[in-house]
Amino acid sequence: MKYTIDKHDRYIVIEPHVDVIDADNAAKLKGEFLLRNTIGQRNIVLDMIHVKKTDEVGIRLGVLAHRLCQSVGGIFILVNLCPTLMDMVRVSHLDKSLKIAPSLKVAEDLIFAHELESAYRGAIED
Repeated sequence: MKYTIDKHDRYIVIEPHVDVIDADNAAKLKGEFLLRNTIGQRNIVLDMIHVKKTDEVGIRLGVLAHRLCQSVGGIFILVNLCPTLMDMVRVSHLDKSLKIAPSLKVAEDLIFAHELESAYRGAIED
């Protein structure tokens, strides 16, 4: 499976270059999420601009990435979901727990707001 990783100061963007995220593709992305989590990357954006379909394994991948990011105080954001994928997320009620943004710019704004809130909470708790 081909995908690109775009590294930024406070987050990374992973963009799969496939039409379908199936079990094989999900396993490769899972490995990438685990690696990024292990090296301390807290905020991950998964840009689904090329993806048109997924199955339950792909949906579980989003839940895993969300939990990994949350465990280190970060956030996981899905971006550029096609209507079919958005329907799957809604049917599984994951739109209530996963962050979904219509564009990378909105995702970046969400990340910076999350970082500011985390810093503010840290300053109050000190």
